[in-house]
Amino acid sequence: MNITKVNHKKALPNKKERHKLFGSVDPGPKTKPVDKHKMTDLQNTKKDFIFDLDAVGIAKVKHPIQISSSLAPTFQTTIGEFTLTSSLDKDSKGTNMSRFTEQLHEYHTSNFVVSINGLKKFTKELAQRLKQKDACVEVTFPWFFERKGPSSELTGLNHADATMKVHYDVVYGYDTEVTLAGMITTLCPCSKEISEYSAHNQRGNVTMQVSLAEDYDENQVDWKEALLEAAESNASARIHPVLKRPDEKMVTEQAFENPRFVEDIVRLVAADLYELDYIKKFKVSCRNEESIHLHDAIASVTYDKTNEE
Repeated sequence: MNITKVNHKKALPNKKERHKLFGSVDPGPKTKPVDKHKMTDLQNTKKDFIFDLDAVGIAKVKHPIQISSSLAPTFQTTIGEFTLTSSLDKDSKGTNMSRFTEQLHEYHTSNFVVSINGLKKFTKELAQRLKQKDACVEVTFPWFFERKGPSSELTGLNHADATMKVHYDVVYGYDTEVTLAGMITTLCPCSKEISEYSAHNQRGNVTMQVSLAEDYDENQVDWKEALLEAAESNASARIHPVLKRPDEKMVTEQAFENPRFVEDIVRLVAADLYELDYIKKFKVSCRNEESIHLHDAIASVTYDKTNEE
C-alpha cells in the first residue's frame, strides 16, 4: 500500500519580526555627534587623578607572528599572545587603547619578524604614539625545533614556550627579559640508590627567566637555543618526538647514567647561565611531575650577576 507523506511547512515570521519577537526594538532618536572630532574624549581628560599608574594597556591579544630560529625550522609562523602597556601620569584619566592594536596591526602588515631589536623599535614608537615616557611589550609563543632520535636519526618537531619582554624608557633606555620553558626527563637518584634494579623517572618542566645585557647581539647568539641547551644538557635525558626501539634503549640508559634531583637540575642550569656573559640575572625553576607520588617536586634559584660588580 502506498502512503502519501504530507509535509506541513511551518510559516515563520520574517527575520525582522522574529528579532522583535525576541526583544529587539527600533532605533531611538540620535542626538550625539557622529564626527570623531566632535565626540567627547573622556580618556584625554586632564585633572589630578590622585595616582600615577605603573601600567595600563591591553593583554591576552592573540596574533600571528613570524620568528627566526637558529634551529630548524629557521623561519616559522606561530601564534603570539601579547601584553602591551605604558605608564600613565596622574594628570591623565586614561590611555588610548586602540593605539596599541593599531600599531600591532601596522607592524604585522609590514611582515614584521618578532625579534629583540624589532621589539625595541616597536616599544619606542609605541611610547611616542601614546605620548608617554615609556612603553612595554611582552609576547609569549610556542617555539618549534627539530629533534632527531639519537640512533635512528628520525626527525620530529619538539616545542618550548618562549617569552620576550622589552621595556623602553625615554630616560633609562631598554630593559630586555626573555623566558623559556621546556620539558626534560629526570631520573631519581634516591630511587636508583636504594633499589635492587630500576629507578623511577619523571617529566620535568624547566623555566628560565633571564635579563639580557645591553650588548647582547641576537645576530650572534640565539637566546632560545642557548637556554634550551642549558636545560636539556643538564637533564637525565632529553625529550624526543620520535623514538624507535634503539632510540628508546639509548635514552633510557642515558637517564639511568645521569640521575638528577629537582635541586640538581636548577643548580646545574644556573651554572650554565652564569657562564654566559650576555646574561645579567636569572631565575631557574623546575617542576617534576612525579611518577610515584601524587605531588610535584619543585625547586628554584635566583641570581643577580650585577651585584658582583
